[in-house]
Amino acid sequence: MPEEPVAVVGVGQTKHVSARRDVSLAGLVREAAVRALEDAGLTWADIDAVVIGKAPDFFEGLMMPELYLADALGAVGKPMLRVHTAGSVGGSTALVAANLVSARVHRTVLTLAFEKQSESNAMWGLSLPIPFQQPLLAGAGGFFAPHVRAYMRRTGAPGTIGSLVAYKDRRNALKNPYAHIQDPDITLEKVQSAPMLWDPIRYSETCPSSDGACAMILTDRAGADRAPHPPAWVHGGAMRSEPTLFAGKDFVSPRAGKDCAADVYRQAGISDPRREIDAVEMYVPFSWYEPMWLENLGFAEEGEGWKLTESGVTELDGDLPVNPSGGVLSTNPIGASGMIRFAEAALQVRGQAGEHQVAGARKALGHAYGGGAQFFAMWLVGAEPPTG
Repeated sequence: MPEEPVAVVGVGQTKHVSARRDVSLAGLVREAAVRALEDAGLTWADIDAVVIGKAPDFFEGLMMPELYLADALGAVGKPMLRVHTAGSVGGSTALVAANLVSARVHRTVLTLAFEKQSESNAMWGLSLPIPFQQPLLAGAGGFFAPHVRAYMRRTGAPGTIGSLVAYKDRRNALKNPYAHIQDPDITLEKVQSAPMLWDPIRYSETCPSSDGACAMILTDRAGADRAPHPPAWVHGGAMRSEPTLFAGKDFVSPRAGKDCAADVYRQAGISDPRREIDAVEMYVPFSWYEPMWLENLGFAEEGEGWKLTESGVTELDGDLPVNPSGGVLSTNPIGASGMIRFAEAALQVRGQAGEHQVAGARKALGHAYGGGAQFFAMWLVGAEPPTG
């Protein structure tokens, strides 16, 4: 029996901010779930199962929150799964939900990812003490900055590329009412004059810490036929992982990322991603990862990714818009950041992305990565049902 086609019929997000002190964690996740249900024209009774994901529990200082969130998510008496793959968890969670529909285990699934970073401190949660790691490595930026410098040495990319990405994404965020960082006075000079945090990464080229949640409703072909709005169809999805450290690991362009993208393209019948994909929601927590991932995902040859950024190809009105929503650089509730990429890709092909809509978008890629560039999750969605 062939796989059941999977459709995204509902998307819901909270307004992402530094601290949502007006709601509990349960209130936060329910807000996103209710918006997704409203978008899909469904009620809690229509949901057969719930799949949730978040970053490590110590990021919020709350162990196994899924147990008490079941009521807020309408999951009482229904199957409920939690997924965890570090920063890529939002993407992995969506893929687990999609697989449940594809395999006909459930017909309609609510999937949701979240983070309330204001209730803990992810920066120092990622700064493990001696003897577990070397000193002077504060936060994720301290881990990734050497890999950025390696990319610059390998490709000859000029030092201005990171600021171009940040300037682009922060301008895109102004068109997204859910985005966390809204800076109407943003200028390229302002980005380039920000303090250096982890050479070559400046403060303005880093992701924020956000409170927020994102939800999607995934369903089968029959459910899609009843949806009040055009669905986004899943054409391909894959996860890959590799160790954080091993002999020969390429931190600049991890093998797991390449293999994951190749699998998604194979499933979706994509032979030339640069020409066949209309928009990309890419997990870029530090601005330099845009050109790095452009190469890793097959949109540019090795050493050429930064040239796409520099020439304006990745602008909202460019030939290959990257992060029209403002991306992780503008919104980063870690556990939800990957799902936001998947959901924003779905909004693009549904034609529902509002002011940051890419004109004529028919196929879009959602991308997430996590850990020490060790976990990868991606999907490709289209405006038309898959033909395979």
